[in-house]
Amino acid sequence: MPIRPENKARYPKNWKTEIRPMILRRANNRCEFCGVENHTYRLNEKTGKMAYIVLTIAHMNEVVEDCSPENLRALCQRCHNRYDAEHRKQTRSHTKALKDKSLNLFENND
Repeated sequence: MPIRPENKARYPKNWKTEIRPMILRRANNRCEFCGVENHTYRLNEKTGKMAYIVLTIAHMNEVVEDCSPENLRALCQRCHNRYDAEHRKQTRSHTKALKDKSLNLFENND
């Protein structure tokens, strides 16, 4: 996953030059979950089209600031999305609840 602009400051300065390359080397340039090789193609089962593989680095504990090697895995987009799915679902629910709560503060209770 590309680093979102709003999160860029949360990553260490050596993310691209040292940390990311180190994790890719450790993984032998393959997804650490499914084994697909970086910068290759595989069939997208949903669309029937070939998909270009670019490995991303996933934070296993979902804490961006924790860049310890034990917390990082090289994952293809499919595995990374599957791994993050539950966390994103919880984040969306929490954000929606906060939004709904803040909207209630501004409702007219006349």
